[in-house]
Amino acid sequence: MCHFDESHQCGQGQRSAFIMAPMTDKHLTILTGASRGMGLAMAEQLLKPGQTLMCISRNSHPPLATRAQAAGSTLMQWTEDLAQGAAVSRKLEAWLQSQAGAGFASVTLINNAGVMPRITPLSQSDADDLAQALRVSLEAPMQLSAAFLRATEAWQVPRKVLNISSGLGRRAMASQAAYCAAKAGMDHFTRCMALDEALKSNGAKVCSLAPGVIDTDMQVQLRSADDALFPDRQGFAGLHQGGQLSSPAEAAKSVLAVLARADFGLRPVADVRD
Repeated sequence: MCHFDESHQCGQGQRSAFIMAPMTDKHLTILTGASRGMGLAMAEQLLKPGQTLMCISRNSHPPLATRAQAAGSTLMQWTEDLAQGAAVSRKLEAWLQSQAGAGFASVTLINNAGVMPRITPLSQSDADDLAQALRVSLEAPMQLSAAFLRATEAWQVPRKVLNISSGLGRRAMASQAAYCAAKAGMDHFTRCMALDEALKSNGAKVCSLAPGVIDTDMQVQLRSADDALFPDRQGFAGLHQGGQLSSPAEAAKSVLAVLARADFGLRPVADVRD
């Protein structure tokens, strides 16, 4: 049942006074980076009856709309540049405030979008390229998580934040300074967020999850790099030649299985291979 205190107005920049309790089996998921790779595979697997899926990506993926209609789910695709994370997070917060009476049984944010800048030693990196990578891969997930948590804090339903991290956030690699730093930052801000949410009566469950090694465009970029600039290139080429890469669909299934576990968030930093 939804209650609204008329002494409060719901608008951008203000917390909603709605209190939501689940009346239906409707679920809301917000997913970034959903137009290709594992993000697209997750979007496809999330399109089920009763599911409302909001995708935030630089480009839309029109076939998803057809799939959503066939599945009996609700799909929204926002075409946004996550390098402008502050503006996107304000838009998301306002939209979530407008949905406070919609009766969702759960609400989840999946920060999946990320950028790998040019593979090169830091001494040869372009300043704008570094800034872009950090804005998309670290700043935007922090901004979106803050907006999501603030806008849904009064919703009396399960809330989750899943950050898609990487093993490179936990292991340094030459010519990968920006990507490693962004993913390490994601892991650590998730730990901080978990401490914050643990102090609340209905705190969100949060996790920064490494999804394993996946055969995506990013892997193509790694194994196609210049050996002189990327000393680990041959290792990534070997993973591909040895058939050790998960498909985007397989990885998406594993990630969503972790998200659905009853103990999700017990470990704020995890790996699907654990």
